[in-house]
Amino acid sequence: MGKRFEYKVAIITGGASGIGRSTALAFAVQGAKVVIADVQDGTETLELVKKAGGEGIFVRCDVSHENDVKQLVEKTIQVYGRLDFGVNNAGTEGVQTTVQDLTEKDWDRTIDINLKGIWLCMKYEIPYLLKQGKGAIVNTASIAGVVGFANMAAYVASKHAVVGLTKVAALELAKTGIRVNAICPGVIHTPMVDRALSPELEKVYNAMIPMGRMGKPEEMAETILYLCSDSASYVTGQVMVADGGWVAQ
Repeated sequence: MGKRFEYKVAIITGGASGIGRSTALAFAVQGAKVVIADVQDGTETLELVKKAGGEGIFVRCDVSHENDVKQLVEKTIQVYGRLDFGVNNAGTEGVQTTVQDLTEKDWDRTIDINLKGIWLCMKYEIPYLLKQGKGAIVNTASIAGVVGFANMAAYVASKHAVVGLTKVAALELAKTGIRVNAICPGVIHTPMVDRALSPELEKVYNAMIPMGRMGKPEEMAETILYLCSDSASYVTGQVMVADGGWVAQ
């Protein structure tokens, strides 16, 4: 039995760690060639991909800079000659403070990475997907894209906007064979979350999550792979919440 994504090529931004790393590994195990993009060093992820029997490259990329994103996609085509999946996952948690105390600098940085970065990725991915007449894009939003959280104005605004941007792109591409969806992770054990996590805070989160635990990056990766697969061939413009039941309360 063949692998699900054999001969396919996937770009994963924010691929150096967390959900991005797990997604790169999951794609590689299923036969895809992976392009790991990140502002951080992604060579460790690439080595893990190779140890798993996969193939890929690492491209340093700041998704908030248009030229970086353009070069990322062009490098992918140069090396592999095609693009099948765009997993636009790079993001930042931003600064936690009230609306009135949030600085313009912190607002701009969060919006530039979380929202502008996803728009730029789609801007440069879509033309190559159109050439093939088939493909899938998955944008990483957050449960903060469907509900609000105090003291996280820029983050919540950016993730709500990612949900809206995803729906627009899905409608524009609905007749082309290209599907566009968003995943909204809940509280997941990633370096971004763990930076602010203490044993006491984890207990608080676990008590708030109906399933009684935080999620794993591997679980988000499997959700992303489903949305990219032919099993989701009739799924586009959707917001896939994967949060252990948090927003169902």
